[in-house]
This record gives sequence, structure tokens and C-alpha cells, in this order.
Amino acid sequence: MDPRPVKIYATDNVPRLRYIAEIILGDILGLSWEIITDKRKLGKYNIINYSGEDISGSFKICPDTLLFERGINPREINVGDWEGLPVIFTAPSNSDTPFDIFAASFFLVTRYEEYLDFQPDEYGRFKASSSIAYQNGFLDRPVIELWAKEFARSLLKKFHNLAFKRNEFNSLLTIDADQPFAYLGKSLIRSIGGLFRDIKKNPSTANERYRIVAKGDKDPYEVFDYMIEKIEQEDADARFFFPVGDRSEYDKNPSWRNDDYRRLIHRIDNKFITGLHPSYFAAANSAMIMGESGRLKTILKREVKISRFHYIRLFFPQCYRDIYSTGIVEDYSMGYPEEPGFRAGIARPFYFYDVLQDQQTNLKIIPFQVMDATLYDYKKLDPSASKEVILRLINETKRVGGLFVSIWHNTSLLDNPEWHGWRTVFEFMLKNQAP
Repeated sequence: MDPRPVKIYATDNVPRLRYIAEIILGDILGLSWEIITDKRKLGKYNIINYSGEDISGSFKICPDTLLFERGINPREINVGDWEGLPVIFTAPSNSDTPFDIFAASFFLVTRYEEYLDFQPDEYGRFKASSSIAYQNGFLDRPVIELWAKEFARSLLKKFHNLAFKRNEFNSLLTIDADQPFAYLGKSLIRSIGGLFRDIKKNPSTANERYRIVAKGDKDPYEVFDYMIEKIEQEDADARFFFPVGDRSEYDKNPSWRNDDYRRLIHRIDNKFITGLHPSYFAAANSAMIMGESGRLKTILKREVKISRFHYIRLFFPQCYRDIYSTGIVEDYSMGYPEEPGFRAGIARPFYFYDVLQDQQTNLKIIPFQVMDATLYDYKKLDPSASKEVILRLINETKRVGGLFVSIWHNTSLLDNPEWHGWRTVFEFMLKNQAP
């Protein structure tokens, strides 16, 4: 016989509470649950009392007002401690938990703070250093799952008949092909112009360019055979993201009409799930996203279902609204470019909740924990230190049975002096992320 559902007593059955209850109780803990607003219908169930009232035998969580509000309101966040875990939205002493786990988790997973006023970085992005998690030292921990685990222990002390599911760790490698070629993929005019510049300034590069463009030698940025070999060797799951926007100061990809580029996209798509890498300016331009999605659809001859924004330019809620309107159902942009860790405080996929419209959408968000450029460009770490960071994040994700997601670029795995040692990091990660 199935266990009885957990009843959540609240004064109002609001969408914010339904959304976060499903993540905490349903997705993470595996419980069946129901919100009740009439105390006469509580019956003899396990009751989570999410109200200011007293209910005998219930597990009480003193609620913050966050889930019962509409729109966005500035918040003053106080940080407390619970069994060695940092907690926010602290609660009074008559609560069975020292904080409101539902409000705290909702605040983090919806990225509520990114709807508020903030000082953007040079690319218009919300900075990791502006986040509550970074400022209070828990960006490197999946606190929502850690809270849920401790919450389960507390519930079990009061309700001995509960059974929680076991979450299984998994991993996913994702690759952005920002610059798939060094020399190929360019128009005849650009190739000739580049050749003359190289002859004048760097004869050895001119010779390499000529051998690749005219003689058919392999382009130095084309390391996809190496990546595929290692992925298949470790039986890893992988996604590839291809840009098809117009060239700009920030976008160096070939034209979407280029034959070499199209052949590469088809070759990868025959082996792995591929998706759209919206261009730098598309993040703030819905028409550009629609156009780029149409270009990739033309190349693949199928619908485009997954995406990740170039430069991780993620603006709430517009970016998610825009990609969802094109038919994309999964996005992989949830993470910080300059810091590793858990941007949404969670190590598993979840559905985007539009805080301004106060509704859950069917757009699935797959957060990532680490990116090669974060370690190399932003943190200035060498391969050895990078392995330590990666292993720590893998272990944190394993601890909660989450999904470890990394971002790599083909240009990070070049066989040249600048990227010496980074193939060992890539291979180290693939081995250690195996379930």
C-alpha cells in the first residue's frame, strides 16, 4: 500500500508554495504531498503546518511572507545556522526548523535576487559576488538538497512512517563550439585577407593557413575527434551547443551557411544531442533568438530543443521567456561564468518559475557547476588546482545524488603550449564523474 501523502496546511494554496513543495517534497524527497487550507480536512495524516497557527502533532514551519506575496519586493536576508548548514529566512523559536525552508529554497532556485536592482558586470550580467550565496560562503554547496536531507531527518523524528527516495548521482558534459575552426569556415575574401596579413606579420602562421585551407590539412581548433574519443571511452553523456548568429566583436563562429561548419554540426549531431548557442546580442533581442533558432533548425532539419547563452548572458525573466517562445524546452545557462558553484543553490534540473508572472513554466533548467574558462581565465588556476576544484564539486554533487554538469570549449583542449595540461584535467574529470 502506498504511504499516505504529507498534508501541508497553509492559509492559502498559492502557486509559489506549490512550486517549491514539489521540488523539496516531491523531486528531492520523493514524497506525495497535498496543500490543505481547511483544517477540518486534515484528517490523521502527517501534517506540515506552514502557518502562524498551532496544530497539535504537526511539524511546524513558521512561514515568511515571500510565498504569499505577488511580484518582486526587496528583501533583507539574515543568515543563521542549522546543523552546520548556513540558512536564510530564519524563523522564530516556536518553529520546528530555525528557518523557512520553502521560502529560502524558492528565493534561491527562482533567482529572486536577480530580479532586484543590481550592479552588472561589463557584459550586463549579474555577478556571482552580488549573490547571497557568495557573500555568505555557500556558493560551492548545493544547499537546497542539503537542507532537504536535514529536513527529512527532522520529519522522520516526528513522523516515523515516512519513506524517502534515494537520489542517484549522474553527470553530464556540455561543450560550446564558440570557435570550431581557426582557419576554415571563412569566406574566400576573409581567407585571402588573413593569408596576406599572416605573410606580412607571421610567415609560419601563413604557411599553416595555406596548408589547411588550400591543401586540406586538419584545422588546429578541430579537436572534436579527440573529445568524441574520450567521451565514448568513458561512456559519458554529452551535449554540444553551436552558434549560428552573425559575427560580432563577441561572436567568432563561422557563417551558418558555411559548408565546413554545416558538415561539422551534422557529424556531431549524428552522435550526440545538439542545441543552440544564442549569440552575445541575442540574449537581449528576442527576434535574434528566433532567427538563430530558425537557422539551426534549417541545418539540422528538425526542431531545436536545447540552448545555452553565449557568455552566459542570462537576464531574468526575459531570456527564458524568449527561448521558450521558440520551442526550446531545456536551457543550460544556469551558472556563473566567473565562479564555480551552484548558482541556484541546487544540483539537479528544475522548471523555470517566472516570478513576475507568478507561474511555473515547462522550460527545464539544467544548472552547471563549473566551466573551463572560469578556472583558466577568471580564477587563473593551473591544471592541478583546477582538478581539486572539479573534484570538490563532483563530491558535493555526489553527496546529494545530484547531476554534475560541466562546460568545456574545443579551444580549451588544443594541443598547444597555451593549453598544455588541460587535456589531463578534461580526462581527470571524465573519470571522476563516472557514477
